[in-house]
Amino acid sequence: MSRQIVSIVGGKDAAAASTYESINPARTGEVVARVGLADAETFAAACRTAKEAQREWARVPAPVRGRVIASIGRLVEANTEPLARLVTEEIGKPYAEALGEVREIVDTCDFFLGEGRRLYGQTVPSEMPDKNLFTFRNPIGVAAVVTAGNFPVAVPSWYLVPALLCGNAVVWKPAEYAAASAHAMFRLFTAAGLPEGVLNIVFADGAETFGGLERALREGTVQKVGFTGSSEVGSRIGELTGRHLQSACLELGGKNPMVIMPDADLDLAVEGALFSGFGTAGQRCTSLGTVIVHESVHDEFVQRFAGATRAARVGDPTQDVLAGPLLDRKFAERYEEYLTWVEPHHKIVTGPTGRITGDNPRGDFDGGDGLYYHPVIVDGVRPGDRLFMEETFGPIVGVTSFTTLEEAVELANLPGYGLSSSIYTTDAAHAFRFREGISAGMVSVNNSTSGAEAHLPFGGNGRSGNGSRQSGMWVLDQFTRWQAMNWDHSGRLQKAQMDVAEITPDLDFRLS
Repeated sequence: MSRQIVSIVGGKDAAAASTYESINPARTGEVVARVGLADAETFAAACRTAKEAQREWARVPAPVRGRVIASIGRLVEANTEPLARLVTEEIGKPYAEALGEVREIVDTCDFFLGEGRRLYGQTVPSEMPDKNLFTFRNPIGVAAVVTAGNFPVAVPSWYLVPALLCGNAVVWKPAEYAAASAHAMFRLFTAAGLPEGVLNIVFADGAETFGGLERALREGTVQKVGFTGSSEVGSRIGELTGRHLQSACLELGGKNPMVIMPDADLDLAVEGALFSGFGTAGQRCTSLGTVIVHESVHDEFVQRFAGATRAARVGDPTQDVLAGPLLDRKFAERYEEYLTWVEPHHKIVTGPTGRITGDNPRGDFDGGDGLYYHPVIVDGVRPGDRLFMEETFGPIVGVTSFTTLEEAVELANLPGYGLSSSIYTTDAAHAFRFREGISAGMVSVNNSTSGAEAHLPFGGNGRSGNGSRQSGMWVLDQFTRWQAMNWDHSGRLQKAQMDVAEITPDLDFRLS
């Protein structure tokens, strides 16, 4: 029997305007959850509820809020296996990766539980006597968080945990196709003792969410928007928040390059390219987009990479596989469009393409009724090709070649994204020259383009985001606002830049 879930606002079930069926992409005839979708007014009402709840939550001492975060971590850890199984069931992520995703929530909580005692301000010396200057971190108020479903529980934790720790209330809109996973995570968070209304979950489609967000911004009930998703939608979110003089924390798509130098360990490079290109069926924002290989090792690398890809196991995500199905039917349809971008000058080096079926099997695997697709390597992509310039969310990787490191960096930056990047080399000078030249917010050396740790800043530039960062202490700047305070105990009005003591130097002095 499938789950029946609806939005929860202020601790109470909210009315649904329509119903969405979240399916198991490994067995598309299986409905994981029937999801009641809310309308724009429900989203706006949730923001009003959050605004009222936030006032009391902000008064809870930050170290106490930190203990709530600690409790969330322990609850998630105790429920790791059922939550990971649900993620695998609902979005087809291989179970080993789903376990890692749940672990990331725990790591995030472990990092931030101590930040409740480290929301430091500063005391600053004044230019005048008998006067003290201070700075404080204050919560922003209400954060509206909209997340994608390819990481249905880990990525939301990057927003929810620091936002709650800092004393904010949250209205969270997860992806409909990952609604059951999000609902389970919401229940774990609220079981830690969050007051009603401090965290609210609203299931809605894109149009109703955008309408509700616009209304909430107009009403002044939202002070921060966190969005993870496509660059196209992210630009609309940024425009909307800017019109209302608020800021968005945008984590968008990527066309993540991997540069292979002539001195690279090719076995290691192939391993990294395989995981970052085809793990999670290429459905990460940090998935490998284009491999940029030095001309002297191009042929050998492509041969090894193609062989490893052909040997990799695609199939049932509950088993030991590199990749399971695509997330949902809409992503499968979009991926099939990407395959039409293959041009006559391209060379597919991995064999069959398209959906895995009885007529188009992968070895002895026919895909059943799951949304399984052949992983594809396309050699010979060129600057200007759509496969080179645009994000392809799915199991397809382009390959091109270069002559000099400067050329490689130029190629890596050309698409205009700036999320993640990688270089394989044994020369430290190459690594640091690449780091200096690349536009990406994240750089890996001898590692894949995928993989984040909870205490490092995560985020991109250009078409990949607006420079905001999630994770680590850097995300605190997204969910707090600095307040300056001056306290004059001189008993008189002292005017900055005016009533300042002058000590006059003798600037004509010279040694004889």
